[in-house]
Amino acid sequence: MAPHVEHELHQRRQGRNYGVGGLLLAFVVIVFALTLAKVQRGEPVEAYDHTPSRTLEPVTGGTN
Repeated sequence: MAPHVEHELHQRRQGRNYGVGGLLLAFVVIVFALTLAKVQRGEPVEAYDHTPSRTLEPVTGGTN
């Protein structure tokens, strides 16, 4: 049986796939690190759920 020889096009595509995979992995690591930083600071984790939030309302009764 003859050894399998890859075409040059497949080698270039494989290199491109490794590059895209590396960028995707870097993006996941950045999002994970930002999530950990937000959670460790103890700030409330808020999401847009179509209800008014007290932290987003303007402060009234201030001295101007």
